[in-house]
Amino acid sequence: MIRYTLRCADGHAFESWFQSASAFDELSGRGLVSCAICGGSAVSKAMMAPRVTSKDAAKMARPLSQPRHPAEEALRAMREHLEKNSTYVGGNFAREARAMHVGDMPEKIIHGEANPQEAKALIEDGVPILPLPVLPGGKAN
Repeated sequence: MIRYTLRCADGHAFESWFQSASAFDELSGRGLVSCAICGGSAVSKAMMAPRVTSKDAAKMARPLSQPRHPAEEALRAMREHLEKNSTYVGGNFAREARAMHVGDMPEKIIHGEANPQEAKALIEDGVPILPLPVLPGGKAN
């Protein structure tokens, strides 16, 4: 495993672990590496110095499970809220959102997938939808 310090086109710095240097290159080349803060896919390796850690410094190191930036904490809170308060409807999102909007179904908070054409049609018809900056639960990697 190798840890890289990464930087997105908007200047956000974050760290991520990869199986190997070639694994990073492959994932990055396929557009599968995104900024942990803004989600942008224009990500590159930042300048790094070798890490030599003393026992005292290792005791003070931040666990990777703790957010590094306030935006990470906000995204975590949003994900938890969605998991507790919404229903995943998968590819039926556009149909169910439209049905609720016109009164054919009771309103409830839902999330799911819609292709760009479906999303555009919903917006044009006044259906209140928003893209999610994070994927809830099992849909996240």
